[in-house]
Amino acid sequence: MIEARKISPVELTKAMLDRIEIVDSVLKSYATVTSERALASARKAEQEITAGNYRGILHGVPIAVKDLCYTQGIRTMGGLGLLRDFVPDYDATVVSRLEEAGAVLLGKLNLTEGAMAGYHPDFDIPINPWDESYWPGASSSGPGVAVAAGLCFAALGTDTGGSIRVPSMANGIVGLKPTYGRVSRYGVLTLGETLDHVGPMARSTVDAAIVLETIAGYDKHDATSLREVAPKILPELSSGMKGMRIGFDRTYSSVGTDAGLVAAIDEALSVLQDLGADIVDIKVPGDAASLADIFFPICTREALNAHAATYPSRADEYGPFFRDFLELGASVSDEQYAAASEKRREYVRRFNAVLESVDAIVCPSGGLNFRVPQEMQYGNASDLQPLFDALQIQFTIPANFAGTPTLTIPCGFSDEGMPYAVQFMGRRLSESLLCRIGHNYESATAWHNRHPAI
Repeated sequence: MIEARKISPVELTKAMLDRIEIVDSVLKSYATVTSERALASARKAEQEITAGNYRGILHGVPIAVKDLCYTQGIRTMGGLGLLRDFVPDYDATVVSRLEEAGAVLLGKLNLTEGAMAGYHPDFDIPINPWDESYWPGASSSGPGVAVAAGLCFAALGTDTGGSIRVPSMANGIVGLKPTYGRVSRYGVLTLGETLDHVGPMARSTVDAAIVLETIAGYDKHDATSLREVAPKILPELSSGMKGMRIGFDRTYSSVGTDAGLVAAIDEALSVLQDLGADIVDIKVPGDAASLADIFFPICTREALNAHAATYPSRADEYGPFFRDFLELGASVSDEQYAAASEKRREYVRRFNAVLESVDAIVCPSGGLNFRVPQEMQYGNASDLQPLFDALQIQFTIPANFAGTPTLTIPCGFSDEGMPYAVQFMGRRLSESLLCRIGHNYESATAWHNRHPAI
């Protein structure tokens, strides 16, 4: 409609900013609203489109990014009290690529401190738009809430142990975690150097695909950036499912999982089967306890390295949970980090062998949404233990260890009216295939079209 000049980017941006002013006064998804920058971008987009210079699908479309992504001249806090006044002098590569595509940046979205589990006491906690008593979902909570509540048309999140997938699950939206290195992390604050991923969060698979096509591709500024060209996903979306092999480990997906969610995933499998896919029994390695024993020594130690300039020298400026997290990282020896890394490599070998046997794996996307008091989320590591107990990390950590892509999409609702989610896990660089599965599923169902009444 923008391309056909049926909608003005300026009027659309003004409408979105008005909606943010009203709705986000309650939901708290935005850390910073960039009204002047957004309107300037919208005016530029309108002038270019009127002159016949249409850049592509994102031209004039209002989006937002997690407040880990550097934005030139606009504060980037990362949920960290000690960065409350930090203003970068350049844009993150992902921000630059969105702007080159003509997207309009509405603002920066709230997150947990340092992109881990707890919030700094001086920062807002986003409110789940389906029910304020429920968890908004891990560090990309601001992007999850903003997309679900219609406060941007897409957002960028990051995922170190599930933080694109879990808030997508919690807020009933689509989350696409790409292959490690597929999207540049240059200008994105680090949590775990070998675990961090940047990816899109949106209301449909096609929207997530549009954003990924825009931000993916080699970046000379990121040593971990892959040289493979950005994927062309959109032409493949409408290809069918006939003969596609979808792996499912019923025991892995069911143990400790809510029966309603398991039933919703069973129904999703039936839909895929009706579309022509073959459902294949598989065995996914690992459990939550064994994966946690590998993840935490690696992630805490890498977080400690990332914060070497400010921890422990400014330890008192950190919130309770992240301070405990970095303290744990300081207790991890070189030998323990090396041992955990070796266990990770062995796990990845077994996990990749299963991925290679099928086209994709189906499982939950972090388990079931649950209630969490706000005060708990401001607490220390002990205070947040019930949260970790409720979160099923066996469904998220494998793809971070392996650096393989996943797609999370809505697949139903609980009796309490909270969204269910299914996760598709694929082989390295299989984003196009995963989006094809997700788009086919969405074409046969309507769960992704249900939004909170905001």
